[in-house]
Amino acid sequence: MMMDAARIVEYFKGKCILVTGSTGFLGKILVEKILRVQPDVRKIYLLVRAVDEPSAKQRVQQEVIDTELFGLLREKHGKGFQQFVEAKVVALAGDIVYDGLGLEAAVLDALAKDVDVIVNIAATTNFYERYDVSLDVNVLGVKHLCMFAKQCARLRMLMHVSTAFVSGFREGLILEKPIKPGESLREGTYLDVDAELRLVKEVKKSLAANGDGDGDSTERKAMKELGLRRARHFGWSNTYVFTKAMGEAVLGQQLRGGDVPVAVMRPSIITSVRRDPLPGWMQGTRTIDSIIIGYAKQNLSCFLADLRLVMDVIPGDMVVNAMMAAVVAHSEAFAPPLPQVVVYHATSSLRNPATYDVLYQSGRRHFYENPRVGKDGRVIPTREMYFFTSIARFHLYMTLIYKVPLEVCMHDDSCGLDVWWC
Repeated sequence: MMMDAARIVEYFKGKCILVTGSTGFLGKILVEKILRVQPDVRKIYLLVRAVDEPSAKQRVQQEVIDTELFGLLREKHGKGFQQFVEAKVVALAGDIVYDGLGLEAAVLDALAKDVDVIVNIAATTNFYERYDVSLDVNVLGVKHLCMFAKQCARLRMLMHVSTAFVSGFREGLILEKPIKPGESLREGTYLDVDAELRLVKEVKKSLAANGDGDGDSTERKAMKELGLRRARHFGWSNTYVFTKAMGEAVLGQQLRGGDVPVAVMRPSIITSVRRDPLPGWMQGTRTIDSIIIGYAKQNLSCFLADLRLVMDVIPGDMVVNAMMAAVVAHSEAFAPPLPQVVVYHATSSLRNPATYDVLYQSGRRHFYENPRVGKDGRVIPTREMYFFTSIARFHLYMTLIYKVPLEVCMHDDSCGLDVWWC
């Protein structure tokens, strides 16, 4: 279905929207976008972790509204900016890991009567997070949100943000199909979410019974290892994508009646804002940004990558635009009866493929033209990076350039080698 921007903007007029994960990168972009393009949105409820409502309001103010991302909106409203925000944005102290979203019964009931659209962006995105923590947020959190959605009298759309990497390392055409309960990437295995939750409880109980005096550290390590082990057993590369896949399965299972229109957005590697409201804006260090920073500081001299391969990236504002368009396209007001869950991949590799060489050459050119300056005022020289297309070559390089010189230094204190270079 083709839609123009005006139709998408008009849809959000007078709507009440519940957003989870608003303090995160994508959540901020979404909240700012809606407030900027549709000032007649009725309410945007932001569910954030906080001890009480004043704390939630303070957190939203500091971590969302006061960020530079809202500069354009602040300029647009001038002195009336804060008043406008307070009239539209409602901070709620809660957490999706709990039944009832961690809200008091009266607040939950009032919210259920008011909400038109739910957008779930809340997630733990640490690839190697503790398994119990990932299950709580990425799986049980989805379940609790679905249970709430069933109570919403006027709900017209539930948008769930997942990741394109729930598809694993499969090559070729990846169909936009929902993940079914029990489905996994490894043939011959059946993924039972309830069984995984029971497993975590059993392992934690066993660890507590066999405590060695360092319980917290032991449990943390065990939970991280368990997450990776279970992920790889079922065919996923890490705990993050594994639990996001389980979250999708739970979504379909909980809302299989089709009473609520549901859309799943699967972005690939999300990068900085492309165009508006602030080109190049990025929150913290994310995904490929750590590589760029490592190169800028000259702490990263080599990297294992084939520069000819396509790096599937997508700017954050384009993901948000796709989310808003999907909400409108699949809301009951604009579409005929649809499948229970529709899936979209927000990616760039097919239409606008960018190789790793594009990333490297862009970064190289930027830092040659805009060299970094150290604390002493001296320019930090930009050097070339070495890229290796095989692990064997990478290991050989590391052995010759780092391991051998370090072993020489360890056996001969007078070797005179520059430790920094080592």
